Amino acid sequence: MIQITWLGHATFELRFDSGEVLITDPWIEGNPAYPNDYKIKAVDAISVSHGHFDHINDVVPLAKKFRPKVVGIFEVTSWLESKGVKNTVGMNKGGTVDLGFVKLTMTHALHSAAIKDGNEFVYGGEAAGYVFTLKDGRRAYFAGDTMVFGDMSLMAELYHPDIAFLPIGDHFTMGPDQAALATRLLKVKKVIPMHYGTFPLLTGTPEALSSLLHNDPVQVWTLPKGEGVEW
Repeated sequence: MIQITWLGHATFELRFDSGEVLITDPWIEGNPAYPNDYKIKAVDAISVSHGHFDHINDVVPLAKKFRPKVVGIFEVTSWLESKGVKNTVGMNKGGTVDLGFVKLTMTHALHSAAIKDGNEFVYGGEAAGYVFTLKDGRRAYFAGDTMVFGDMSLMAELYHPDIAFLPIGDHFTMGPDQAALATRLLKVKKVIPMHYGTFPLLTGTPEALSSLLHNDPVQVWTLPKGEGVEW
């Protein structure tokens, strides 16, 4: 059993039954979707999908405060090291890192990935997603920022994910129509929508996704921000 807390956009706090905490794509400062007054009290690991500010903005302060392992594609972790982040785990697509309480397998995503460093853009490798393999064998697919792509069917064949965290906001990622197709390609039982409603350009909604999937044997699980749910 893990506790999942959505902190707005693509930031989630995953608390494992052994007590460890994994934060995905931390964006706290300046995030209009971050729940008011929510305090992150512990971080054992951070997973980074790509280098855009709305996915790495708070990696450095969290890393300096809690000293977690920070997992990401090699170019992003190298840049984070230059900013003083310790305990980075640089990897690439297809690879797996075992953190002890969870295994992270890096997957493909279709999105840009440059890092804005001051007034310059730095090469950030490629955008990625992850498959999280729990100690009880269940698997969660965290898509990161992406559009739908056919190889999601290969992820279903390789990893058999039980649940998927999918962006649905449109404009910068896939919207509900593509997310519905992604759900079918992945063959998951549950979908947690993310990366929507943060600002006006992100018009996709969980209701639209639910409507598109109403004949499919899948649950669209819309999480309340800042309230932990068990999975």
